Amino acid sequence: MMSEILNIESIKEYQKKLSSLLGVSGYEEDVSNFILNEIEKNSLADKVWVDSLGNVLAIKEGSDQSRRILLDAHIDEIGFMVSHIEKKGFLRFVLIGGWDTRILLGQSVILKSKSGKILHGIIGSKPPHLTTVGERKKQVQTSDMYIDIGLTSDDEVEEHNVSVGTTGTLFSPFEEFPNGMVRGKAFDDRTGCNVILHIMKLLKINPQIKDTVLFNFAVQEEIGGQGAVIGAYYLKPTMAIALENTTAADVPGIRESEIPAYIGKGPAITISDRTLISNPKVNERIFRNGDLEKISYQIKKPRYGNTDAGKIQVSRSGVPSSVINVPCRYIHSPTSLLKLEDIRETIRLVDVFLRNPANIKL
Repeated sequence: MMSEILNIESIKEYQKKLSSLLGVSGYEEDVSNFILNEIEKNSLADKVWVDSLGNVLAIKEGSDQSRRILLDAHIDEIGFMVSHIEKKGFLRFVLIGGWDTRILLGQSVILKSKSGKILHGIIGSKPPHLTTVGERKKQVQTSDMYIDIGLTSDDEVEEHNVSVGTTGTLFSPFEEFPNGMVRGKAFDDRTGCNVILHIMKLLKINPQIKDTVLFNFAVQEEIGGQGAVIGAYYLKPTMAIALENTTAADVPGIRESEIPAYIGKGPAITISDRTLISNPKVNERIFRNGDLEKISYQIKKPRYGNTDAGKIQVSRSGVPSSVINVPCRYIHSPTSLLKLEDIRETIRLVDVFLRNPANIKL
């Protein structure tokens, strides 16, 4: 049964379904509905609900109610919001989350109208053959870009239920690459959601975990971690692990000393990032149990990035926390690339962390 859950095809199928959903920060309903349905139909938790902010929270009761381990993965993705509609039907927009604006121009986008209809578009700007030499030497600013959804007037846009406040993101279809690699959008952090859903399935067939396990599929990480703050406050964990994607900069032009993590070397454990010094005892429990299981893992080089763990650690009177990351190239783009085997090794590492055969105490 465990081998079925850890099957690469199962991991790939969840990755495809999760990454294909549209869930920009603050508008994560499609993702939360999918996750809630998966938990309920497969009876993966003793209790599951959606809180007032939109987090999907769940609890798997253990024999020890005093020790409460939180697993957190955020469900939102970076995107954009329509800020103005031109008379000729073009859409001006503002960005939500941390974008590398160099990649925006000429990209395909998807939007979700107020009626729930998915619309496709293209990001454009002043055509290059109509620009001056000086203009072509400068990076085009987001304020000079627009989205073309094929409509010819603001009235047509309104008829399609697109308005100021409509959200969307860059679009790229999920694709399989050689060597067990896959490409898609929103891998940050639908990958973490994939890991947790598989962990919940493992807990169902192996319920003899002493610790109570808490789950937060958190909203709004990309704009400040609000979902993590609320979820951790309510669930009252005594220990926490954030499951994330992290930058795999193992590409040409990057010095080895500057590469945070590598594709194909297993999950990357955070020692420190911009908002967190990982708790050494939590990391010892990760390392010792991973070694017992002979699981491949790597250390993420400090101090790149930040995650929900930075918010969780300061909840209430403090929560010892760390981060287990799945390495991913081209993060925060619609063409993120990762290795399915790294996801499987991450699931295995979290599973043995929960079972804790090394018996590490905090």
